[in-house]
Amino acid sequence: MAADLVITGGRLTDAAKPLTVDPVDVVIEDGQIVAVVPAGDAGPARRTLDATGAWVMPGFVDIQVHFRTPGGTESEDITSGAAGAAMGGVTACVMMPNTNPTIDSPDMVREVLSLATGAPCDVRTSAAITLGRQGERLTDMAALHAAGVRVFTDDGDCVADDALMEMALAATVGLPGSVVSQHAEDPSMVAGGVINDGAVAQRLGLAGRPAAAEESIVARDLALAATTGGRYHVLHLSTSAAMARVSIAKRNGINATAEVTPQHLVLTEDDIERLGTTGKMNPPLRLRSDVEALRLGICDGTLDAVATDHAPHHPSLKDTSLRDAAPGMTGVETMASVIWSELVETGAMSPARFVEVVSMAPARIAGIAEHGHRVEAGTPANLAVFDPAQRWTVHADELQSRSRNTPWAGRELTGKVRHTVLTGRPVVADGELCS
Repeated sequence: MAADLVITGGRLTDAAKPLTVDPVDVVIEDGQIVAVVPAGDAGPARRTLDATGAWVMPGFVDIQVHFRTPGGTESEDITSGAAGAAMGGVTACVMMPNTNPTIDSPDMVREVLSLATGAPCDVRTSAAITLGRQGERLTDMAALHAAGVRVFTDDGDCVADDALMEMALAATVGLPGSVVSQHAEDPSMVAGGVINDGAVAQRLGLAGRPAAAEESIVARDLALAATTGGRYHVLHLSTSAAMARVSIAKRNGINATAEVTPQHLVLTEDDIERLGTTGKMNPPLRLRSDVEALRLGICDGTLDAVATDHAPHHPSLKDTSLRDAAPGMTGVETMASVIWSELVETGAMSPARFVEVVSMAPARIAGIAEHGHRVEAGTPANLAVFDPAQRWTVHADELQSRSRNTPWAGRELTGKVRHTVLTGRPVVADGELCS
């Protein structure tokens, strides 16, 4: 009897074992991997995908994306965002709740997720910590958890009130798999700030967002996590000082994790004049010393995961001054290629560590049980087939996003997704979206 799908001739690597030398066939039936056998031994299949020269990996997981639904679909919607995710090998993602209106109730969660039915990516959503992200009253975290939410965040704003943050962290203790994810910038320190508080801001005459604003909030939150026993996660960590705080906390047994974006691993404040408003984001691009420290941290395990903070904006929101432009840049479709080019191809990161930080760890952090598994029999067939040798140039108008604010436009990258498989179904084949 023919299998539903066979991925033929690829090699395997994941965080638990090194790259296999010999090519294999991955046999898939009913959405599950049922066998991994030497290449050519799979037998007949209703469909095959050629993985010759490529690696079969667990599908990538991006735990911070903005698909602008509801209220901002001129910049992105779930359809375009999920298409970009699939093209980038992302089989699961978590939307942020800083929408209009805010995703802060079970009804809003259900309404948004209903729009993701049939999408080429497993789209999840977080929910706000405070009602309307106003920083005044907690949402009903238990009811949101019952509706399927595992990530709670006021992303875009920091939960500055000590008592509210303590209550939110305490709530995670009784809500299995839940985590409080913080946009760690003290609002009193970054008010009016545009880019990193440094030489470029001074030269351009702009107010800065100091690194200390991140470190101070991370330090406070880690202390609260220690007191409550709650799970704490730092969104888009950008400074070496904040990373040092996380490292010490982990050694002391505090239940904390942290993510870093591709842009904070590559770009600095010195790139802002070249990029223009595309280079504006919160937290801002920092110093070369921060980038070097964060690169070491993601490679050695101090930092846990890569997440894109995919933040598309309609041109009308970016075609203005740095001071007035909306913060953020796109990234879900280019994440894997940027990390591969910058860290794996250069020898700084192993392929196994790559799989850990773009798939396995983010799935664990966000409680996404169906993704981020080793490629072996008995696991869900959520997979990315990644060609490590393919070179390609990023063209903003060829990406799936409705917006064009990618910082990688014109850059040649090495490594590209060839196929993406979601619950056993090809959603990208030979670099093209499947209909």
